[in-house]
Amino acid sequence: MPPIALPHDAKAGPTKSEVRAVVHSKLALEADDHFAEVGSCTGAITIEAAQRAGRVTALERKPERLETTEKNLAANEGSITADIELRNAEAPDGLPDDADALFLGGSRNFEAVLDHAVATEIDRVIMNVSRLEVAGKATEAFRERDILEEVVQFQVSHGYELAGATSFHSDNPVYMLVGSATPDEAAAADDSKTRGSR
Repeated sequence: MPPIALPHDAKAGPTKSEVRAVVHSKLALEADDHFAEVGSCTGAITIEAAQRAGRVTALERKPERLETTEKNLAANEGSITADIELRNAEAPDGLPDDADALFLGGSRNFEAVLDHAVATEIDRVIMNVSRLEVAGKATEAFRERDILEEVVQFQVSHGYELAGATSFHSDNPVYMLVGSATPDEAAAADDSKTRGSR
């Protein structure tokens, strides 16, 4: 897939392309999926999800950032196949009840967003965090809800020329929490057998 265009800036900056590649690898979106995003900002994740999923619902609490999402979506409309709905809302308000996959790009109200994910049994839940303290709290929140599958920490560095050689600028490390709020069918079947044998 060709790189997406992000001609409009939301000041917070987009999720880096290398990080987006990992996000979408973990989300494994398919044409019949409904993808939801909390904190669309520049729309980078939204746009790439809209190239893969059938439906996309993107929430952004700041109207000016939602406008940036809209402009960047328009700049990529030729490559977008999904039905997209943008909502000016602060999650968990505005989240759909039928999402298959969820990405949290911000840390505000993440516990309530995870509660929504559990209540609506969202199959794939990913949260990116750049601050260590928030990463710890988010990891505990995923564990408390029994939805944590893995935590990935990675850092990307980009080369630049320095005195005729290559040196590197490092981007902030990213902590990625990956989980699922879909009940484990095998465990549910075992529980059912156990209850039936009492």
